[in-house]
Amino acid sequence: MRIGIDIGGTFTDVVAVDEDGRVKLCKLPSTPEDYGRAIIDGVSHVVKGSGLQVNEVIHGTTVATNAVLGGTGARTGLITTRGFRDVLEIGRLRMPRLYDLSWEKPKPLVPRYLRLEVTERIAADGHVMEPLDEESVLLAIERLVEERVVSIAVCLLNSYVNPDHEIRIGELLRAAGRWTVTLSSEVLPEIKEYERTSTTVINAYVMPVVRSYLSDLRARLQTLKIDAPLRIMQSGGGVTDAATAVERPVQILESGPAAGVVAAASLGRRIGCMNLIAFDMGGTTAKAALIENGQISRISDYEVGGGLSIAGRLLSGGGYATRVPSIDLAEIGAGGGSILEVDGGGALLVGPASAGADPGPVCYRRGGKRPTLTDANLLLGYLNPDGPAGGSLPLGVALARSAMRECIASRMNLGVAEAALGAHRIAVARMVRAVRAVSSERGRDPREYTLLAFGGSGPLHAVAMASVLGIQDVLVPPAPGLFSAIGLVSAGLQCDLARTRLGRLLEAKPDELQSAFERMADEAGERLPGSAFENIVDLRYAGQSYELPIRVPGGSWNHGTLVDLGNAFEAEHERTYGHRAETDSVEIVTLRIRAFLPGPPMPGGNDIDEPDEGARSPGTRRAYFGERTGWIETRVLTRSQLKESPLRGPLILEDYDATTLVPPDVRVKLDEWRNIVIDLE
Repeated sequence: MRIGIDIGGTFTDVVAVDEDGRVKLCKLPSTPEDYGRAIIDGVSHVVKGSGLQVNEVIHGTTVATNAVLGGTGARTGLITTRGFRDVLEIGRLRMPRLYDLSWEKPKPLVPRYLRLEVTERIAADGHVMEPLDEESVLLAIERLVEERVVSIAVCLLNSYVNPDHEIRIGELLRAAGRWTVTLSSEVLPEIKEYERTSTTVINAYVMPVVRSYLSDLRARLQTLKIDAPLRIMQSGGGVTDAATAVERPVQILESGPAAGVVAAASLGRRIGCMNLIAFDMGGTTAKAALIENGQISRISDYEVGGGLSIAGRLLSGGGYATRVPSIDLAEIGAGGGSILEVDGGGALLVGPASAGADPGPVCYRRGGKRPTLTDANLLLGYLNPDGPAGGSLPLGVALARSAMRECIASRMNLGVAEAALGAHRIAVARMVRAVRAVSSERGRDPREYTLLAFGGSGPLHAVAMASVLGIQDVLVPPAPGLFSAIGLVSAGLQCDLARTRLGRLLEAKPDELQSAFERMADEAGERLPGSAFENIVDLRYAGQSYELPIRVPGGSWNHGTLVDLGNAFEAEHERTYGHRAETDSVEIVTLRIRAFLPGPPMPGGNDIDEPDEGARSPGTRRAYFGERTGWIETRVLTRSQLKESPLRGPLILEDYDATTLVPPDVRVKLDEWRNIVIDLE
């Protein structure tokens, strides 16, 4: 039996897949004061009475991200080359909101008095210009001991090409104390001193937190007599063992969102739908990612904690820079728990603040006083008053109505239904922005893709989003509210390596590049025996600051390979930015290799045991679709009651873990894989 565990801001999702491929589900409220408690309750539920041995536990966690966002990481020090103490604060001198005078740059994770300099210097070609002064290192260590530092980051200038000085500092640090040590030459042996320093610091900052969390989780699983290997989802879409996640926690910052995209790509390949926009909306955030020709779009740099989190090049400067392989995601603070409020100018706002799991939306009857998007959808008739998860959480309609009237409707001189519909539409507009960030702002036309909606709230807003974007087809997979957890149990092991190799593309020697990739493949193969490989080259025009990743074609390297890479880069540059510079030289910056082992087959829709799905008989519920149509008596069906023959909306389709809204005059059917297929034509 394999178990997947996905923690969200509002719910914790647990799935178990037995040896026959049958899937058991459990969705329960998260426990922010102790996330492990909800995990153990969920695992206990899915293994109860099975009598099967657990062979693997795969976990998607936000513990590293939460430590960065909440400023709750370890007390961290930084040792760097003399003269480079302030790299973290100088950054790239970019602001995400250029004319917002109230914007403040996030404080460095390491305060200036804990950023210490040592005497040494290595040139860009790797030769030693100034030997390491070990006395300056010992003085820095003495200071860090006095300051009771728990974790230390070491990032020296040009250590990516010659790590000798960093390695020696690491030896001295480990001999002097019991703190954790992170070397940039081990975490990120790449050019760009700011990104390398920031990534190294983040790794050191969250390492003790991740180590404690995973150690506690393993101990709790052992109380259930589960001693199976513990794997963690990485930001790049593959899983790694817990020991590696502890040493490289920066690679699991986007652990949770990655699993859903992996599941979306797997499902798309299975049903022959190769171009998808994966849209995941839970209780706290909404995420969007692009899948082209069955392949997940990946990048190597993004920011944590920058508001609208857009991987790559747009709106940078608002968060903490990281440079590790990651799925190309846009994330925004809009989910079912997003709090509604009226600002000083009388405008209605949806999020980014969230009610989370405690107290949660007002209708959850847990003491919440401020209305949320879930309260608005309940008042519009879209949600069943019996609540989610098979009726395990009855919703308080009267409480939601009172809060909406008092906090929103009365202040805007609107009726409760109009205020609730306004919140629904504003949420849709915010989430459309996230989809455009990974499509039209990347040179892709969203109308050429199918929208795959999942998460507890995604299917409720998907059709409205598709209508705005001009998308014709929407898919809602089986168990949409636990789809990310299903992605965990179908993900394979993955290892990523990178080496900087700066130079003009057409001046490079093909045999040297091929040898470099072969050495990287040997190293990755030692870490992940039997793996397949994908080779990538980061290319840019000479003088540019940012690169585009280009996949390397198979076969032996020759001059034609370099020409093909240059042509592929220019085509991708034109597609992304709208132009190409044919007279400019193309540069190689970084060589990358992704080693991976294919995961187990993704469970089919017919293999999923959805609790209580058949307990509800078809019925109707009044739902509000706007001023033109008003309130409509709307049919309510479960997924199993939907047929392959199309039906016309309005319809409300209720799963165990999510609700799909089908507005008037939109057609919907069930396909052979039990996906809900919505046609907007």
